[in-house]
Amino acid sequence: MRGSRIHACVSAAALAAAVVSLAGAAPSSQALVSRIAFGSCADQNKQQPVWVSILKLNPEVFVFLGDNIYGDTSDMGKLRAEYAKLGRMDGFEKLRKSARILATWDDHDMGEDDAGAEYSKKAESKEIFLDFFGEPKDSPRRNRSGVYDAAILGPPGKRVQIILLDTRYNRSPLKKAGLLDRARGPYQPNTDPQATILGEEQWDFLRRELVKPAEVRLLCSSIQVVANDHAYEKWGNFPAERQRLFDLLAELRVSGLVILSGDRHLGELSATDAGLGYVLYDLTSSGLNRAIYNLRPLEHNDSRVGTVARVNNFGVVAIDWERKNPRLTLQIRDEEGDVRLAQKLDLSELQFWRPVPTPDQPPKEKPGVAP
Repeated sequence: MRGSRIHACVSAAALAAAVVSLAGAAPSSQALVSRIAFGSCADQNKQQPVWVSILKLNPEVFVFLGDNIYGDTSDMGKLRAEYAKLGRMDGFEKLRKSARILATWDDHDMGEDDAGAEYSKKAESKEIFLDFFGEPKDSPRRNRSGVYDAAILGPPGKRVQIILLDTRYNRSPLKKAGLLDRARGPYQPNTDPQATILGEEQWDFLRRELVKPAEVRLLCSSIQVVANDHAYEKWGNFPAERQRLFDLLAELRVSGLVILSGDRHLGELSATDAGLGYVLYDLTSSGLNRAIYNLRPLEHNDSRVGTVARVNNFGVVAIDWERKNPRLTLQIRDEEGDVRLAQKLDLSELQFWRPVPTPDQPPKEKPGVAP
């Protein structure tokens, strides 16, 4: 027992030393943001050379999308110690001094593979997560059912909203696939009308955030939203929730939105028509040091745009605010910093547009878009 207490004390001290307030380097919320880097799946027990390339890019913001460590434990002392290992990574230490760090989590850093609301230590794990990422003790985030959050950065007319979803804390149980279907993956859609990913409290939060003014919105989900053909974790495992998200975006006439996701141990871009009048893109970056390379067959994805980066990678959203029509460049870069995938989008291409034709008046052509 005494040894366990010593271990817990050392772990807590190490975690406290590791955080050194991640918010300390945060720029003013009014400062212009033009480079956002992000990633997921970082094994704290392996080298993480990717930070060198991320630091060279000099992002104003870095977003952790989950599996920020691989804890996989119900021992909270051990979980703190694993976070402390990330905190001692040289590249990570330098990044938190130069960029604002925002984070959500996924299953392995919450504490159990593929876990959801049933994970017994989720409340304790949440506090460790918030402690590590420097969340103040009086933050409203401490009182929420999950680690979800949002921030609006930049001056009026050049605002970037970053919404961090929590797809774990309230998520209903996954539905196992039948034996004959498991070649595609372990899960099948859960069609229970009561099943949820976010929970009602978080849905209400998301609605309130989406009506706030911003020119660019990055909706951050630990799991893929658009890709829907594989049978691993994704929003499509809860089809009613996925459709509810699309319906909410359409109802609120949300413009300028791109989804960022992780989890799949590869980098790719997916796109779909979600009824917004513009293409909804989902840029997936995974993993920072745990990519699958060619160790398994390439997942089917009818929504995929371009190629797949099956190497350690990170994602970038670069915004050129100097253009009359600001341009977003979505990128997946490998750990050496080379671009493996890129998509350019003028902000005018991401504007809500749903014309209502009348019998005597055909629908107008969408402004700014060639026929």
